[in-house]
Amino acid sequence: MRNSIFKRWLFFVGGMIILSLGVALTIKGRLYGLGPWDVFHYGLWDTFGLTIGSWSIIVGAVIVLFTAVALKRLPKLGVYINMFTIGIFIDVFNFLLPEVDGWVMHGIAFTAGVIVMAFGIAFYITPNLGAGPRDTLMLFFIEKFNMKLSSARNLMEAFALVGGFLLGGPVFIGSFLIVFLLGKLIEKFLPVTRRMLVRFIGHDDPDIIKVI
Repeated sequence: MRNSIFKRWLFFVGGMIILSLGVALTIKGRLYGLGPWDVFHYGLWDTFGLTIGSWSIIVGAVIVLFTAVALKRLPKLGVYINMFTIGIFIDVFNFLLPEVDGWVMHGIAFTAGVIVMAFGIAFYITPNLGAGPRDTLMLFFIEKFNMKLSSARNLMEAFALVGGFLLGGPVFIGSFLIVFLLGKLIEKFLPVTRRMLVRFIGHDDPDIIKVI
């Protein structure tokens, strides 16, 4: 049992590192735009300095504090690990990856980034160890205002996209492709990542995510 939990946590952290690589790749291909929250983090960095990863952590921390007070309960451990791991590794990969020039190279970086992001998200949600700060905010809207999940998610992403655009973040066709296609890519990867985790653990585990 302990070995199974340890391996699920390794898978969880590994998925977030993969996700961070995907985000960094889309940043290198930013001529095509970024995902809504990354537009917001990029705009904050462009306006106030620090790093994109730092703003990812700061925004996540504000959301965690808000939802903890509003819902009167502390988030699970996975939320904090998610917040710091992704923010730190976005900066690590953003530093390591070279800048690219031209629409073709930006397109290659952006496309690779979206695919890697989707795989990373499927990878880290498969162990079923907790959502990220922004997911807890979505759950707040659902719980407090009886909103549908899709409506809550769309509201959050619209706020992040508009806020990031006003701060100078890159918004283009890729931003909307991420909104509409990322979820479908994640669905495609989930059966793959589930099989990978089952093989990694050595047996099926009732606590890992089910794929319908």
